[in-house]
Parts: sequence; structure tokens; C-alpha cells
Amino acid sequence: MQGRFDIAIAGAGLAGSLIALTLRARRPDLSVALVDKGESVGGNHVWSFFATDIADADRALVDPLCIARWDNGYDVLFPALERTLPTSYRSVTSERLDAAVRAALPADALFTGRAVASLDPAGLTLADGARIAAGTVIDARGLDGERLTRLSGGWQKFVGAMLECEAPHGLERPVVMDATVDQIDGYRFVYCLPFSPTEVFIEDTYYSDTPDLDVAALTARITDYAAARGWRGTLGRFESGVLPVVTDANFAAFQAEGGEVAQAGVRAGLFQPLTSYSLPDAVRYASALAALPRIDHRSVLAWSRAYGRRHWRRGLFYRLLARMLFRAAEPDQRYRVLQRFYGLDGILIERFYAGASTLADWARVLTGKPPVPMGRAALVLAGIGAPGRLTRPVAPPHPLTAPPATEGMP
Repeated sequence: MQGRFDIAIAGAGLAGSLIALTLRARRPDLSVALVDKGESVGGNHVWSFFATDIADADRALVDPLCIARWDNGYDVLFPALERTLPTSYRSVTSERLDAAVRAALPADALFTGRAVASLDPAGLTLADGARIAAGTVIDARGLDGERLTRLSGGWQKFVGAMLECEAPHGLERPVVMDATVDQIDGYRFVYCLPFSPTEVFIEDTYYSDTPDLDVAALTARITDYAAARGWRGTLGRFESGVLPVVTDANFAAFQAEGGEVAQAGVRAGLFQPLTSYSLPDAVRYASALAALPRIDHRSVLAWSRAYGRRHWRRGLFYRLLARMLFRAAEPDQRYRVLQRFYGLDGILIERFYAGASTLADWARVLTGKPPVPMGRAALVLAGIGAPGRLTRPVAPPHPLTAPPATEGMP
């Protein structure tokens, strides 16, 4: 027996870690255990978000985790549109998250390098046979292969790398989407974060029909993109990912597979269906959980299920837009959907990313001449021609810590 806790969280990714940090900050009377198979908290990731995604009351939860802040807006570039929007942008790294969790939790409450073999309402059983008893169990381990089959849609996949430039890169603010690049394998764009005058994180991203990820090819495209911008240097930190873009689901079956323990994070379907964006939902969930009058197994299980159902209903608009992207547009023309979207009102765009779009936003996005063939748009709106069920990637990518193909730039 590894001890007894009020709450045991399986999975020290973004969602699980934010729950642990929030409970320690707001409910210090509760003992919290956090368990993960990885040796570090958060894996190897950069999570970014708009400042307007987070409620004022929750900023204190996230601000200490931010390693970079840009208050001079961000850029988007398309073949027929270039625009600077004023919204502030933030980034969190897994290293900063790891340090925050280790500072907040007692040493005997953080179990890294310990895989969970099974869980039940009374606790967690680890792969080495150890048992962690708990009054409440929360499963935040991410999506698994079986659960993916309950979802329909496409994929957002990416490789990112930090470029250490030989000279200042000159980038003044984040480039959230540069879709002027060749449109390959669906909607493609490059994402750039200037972490310092000589450091820029470059991510090559695709909205694709398949989860296949050729890490070496994408790394080469990052190198080519940097060279085209006149950036010379060495590629350092790497990461990769394949995320679901959801157009539909058997949500009752998806949720039922969670069994008799509460679910959190992407395992509970708590992400924006079109952007695969999970940080705002992870913050909201953690904040709402900490505010519950009773934190016990039955209360948290019932609340988490109801929370997931409400989130699924609120995601209807985003799933409809995802259908439009994947079924109404030819793969190499998908950029037109985003190009039109980024020409709309900036406040509407802020609400979209925060998952807080209004009915008026729906009407504004869906009216007017669509950036896709009218016939296909009508079929999608009628629910005809939806994408098929997702299947588990043949070889899911793991976070990278070193360049997979080339160690530097010419």
C-alpha cells in the first residue's frame, strides 16, 4: 500500500496536473495523489492559449505556469488575407508545469514513472502491484485506442521544433497560422512562437484525413520554412502529436467506457472539437471541481458525467464547422474556410477559441457565401456525408527530445 488520499488522479498531463494544482491551492484540506507512467509531469509539450480563454477568477491558476507572454497580438497569413489581431497570447511548457507540481505536492504524493494497471472507485492499482487507496478517483490519462473508435472526424497532426538562430529572427509576435505554405495532406499551416530574439518555436501542422505522421518529412519542411525566412541556426527541442478533430460521436458510449470513476481532460472529451484545443477546458474543469460542496466518489462521478454531457452539447457548432472543413472542401482548398473565418470580427474569433461562441456568432459564421462549393455545404448542413469513425494511429508518435532527421540547419 502506497498510502491513502482523499483524491487520486491517474495521469499527470495537462488536465490531471491542473486538477492537482487547483485542489492544492483552493482545497488544501484535501490530500491529493498524482500518478503517471512518465518520469516527468506533462511529458514534452508547449501549450499555448489566448489570454481571453481564461476567466479572470482563474488567471492565478495559470499565470505562474506561463513561460512566455505576448501582449502585442498575433498574426495570421493566408493567400488572400494577412491580419494582425490584438488578442494577447501565452505559452506554458511541460518543464514549467513539472516544476509547479513538484513544488505544490508533497514528495510522497507524486508518483512518476509508475504506470496505472487498473483503477476503481476505491483507488489505483499500479503496474508494479502497489495500491493507492483514495476516497475519489479521477482518470485523466488521455484518449486510448478503444475510445477513439467512438469518435468520427479527422486529425490534427504536427511536428514542432525550437530553432536557435545565429542572429535575431526579427519576429515581433506569434504567427498563429501561416497558410501561405504549400497545401499538403489537407489544410497545412506553420505556427511560430518567438520565445526570445534568437529563439523561435516552429510547428508544421496539418488537418488531415489520416493520422499518419512522417516526422522526418515534417522536420525537413520546418528546416525549409526557416531557410525561406532567412533564419539560420540549430534545431533543438522537438515535439509531435496526433489529435482528433471531432465531427460526431456516440457520446453515450464514449462516456460509458469510463466505467465507475470520474473522467477528466481529453479522456472525458473535454476539448474544442475543431481545434483539439484543451487548455481552457482543463482550467475550467479544475476550477469547477474545486468549488464542489462535496468531493467524494459519488458526487464527483455524477458531476463529471453531467459536466461532460453539457460540454458535448455546447460543442455542436464546432463539430458542424469541422464537418464543413473535412467534407465540404477539397483537402487542398480547406485553407479557404479558415481564411474566411479570420476575416470576421476579432471578438467573435476570441469567443470561438474560448469555446464560448454565441448564437449570433453561429449566424455570422454560417451566413453569406460559403468558402466551399454550395452543394457540398448544403449536404453537410443537412448531415449528409459526415466523416467516418476514427481509428487508432498505427504508430502513435511519442514526444521527441532530439531531432529525428537533421541536427542543424545549413
